[in-house]
Amino acid sequence: MKFMDLELARRLEMASATSGKLCAECTQELQPQLGAVAEDIAGGIAVYAGVDSPVTQALGVGLRGEVSVSELQRLEEFFFSRGADCAIELCPLAGIPLYQALANREYRLLEVSSVLALPLAHADEFASPSTGVTVNNAAAADENLFTHTVAQGFAEHQPVTQAILDLMRGFFRAPNTISFLAFENGFAVGGASLFMIDGVAGMFGASTLPACRGRGVQQSLLAARLAWAARRGCDVAKGITLPGSSSQRNHERFGFRVAYTRTKLVRKCAANRCGPLAPIS
Repeated sequence: MKFMDLELARRLEMASATSGKLCAECTQELQPQLGAVAEDIAGGIAVYAGVDSPVTQALGVGLRGEVSVSELQRLEEFFFSRGADCAIELCPLAGIPLYQALANREYRLLEVSSVLALPLAHADEFASPSTGVTVNNAAAADENLFTHTVAQGFAEHQPVTQAILDLMRGFFRAPNTISFLAFENGFAVGGASLFMIDGVAGMFGASTLPACRGRGVQQSLLAARLAWAARRGCDVAKGITLPGSSSQRNHERFGFRVAYTRTKLVRKCAANRCGPLAPIS
């Protein structure tokens, strides 16, 4: 069993931060006009991949020591200069003083998420719960099938946009990332991705077509990714879910446990504010 401490939290958070950076770099190759960029700031990594992109945020902030006011100003300028809100996914091990500093700068809580961890060993086996679902790692030729399948699963109540497709392609092409497709009766019904960075196997991007849910697709994708990562030497797996969600339960069925609860804190870009905020130094 791995016990949570600052070193492990730093590994988990920086692995996700690096994955976001790699995705932004690949997205920039797809859309040079986007201006996607990443920068090391305040002990973490700030990523911009478009104003509305879920990748546009900072991770790992405060996990390498105290964060100064000047570093927070630099972090905000990174996003504000590009017309984006300053969004920070904050690990609680960064410490209360950082939370207080962000509160003083009028950050608002946007969401919370459970970060789950599972120790891995090379000999670990992960059985798929569904005999009717087949999971394969996606080859380069599967890029269009993967991106459209996953995007359709995420965009259940709205049309699939080019921005969503480009984001999926960015992750599909990113180094250290492997994507998987789930099939039922020969048809693609879902997909998910896995990054492997610094011994951390990150489970992310899981999506199932709405008509195919409740058939074990997500658990099958999770089993395949965990087995892949364990065989390739990762010593810990990470998942991020909404607290108490079906996705969290799927992770817990494989032995994941909540390591900590992460908070997404946001300070609005002036261009996006409904009313004025007093300047804060």
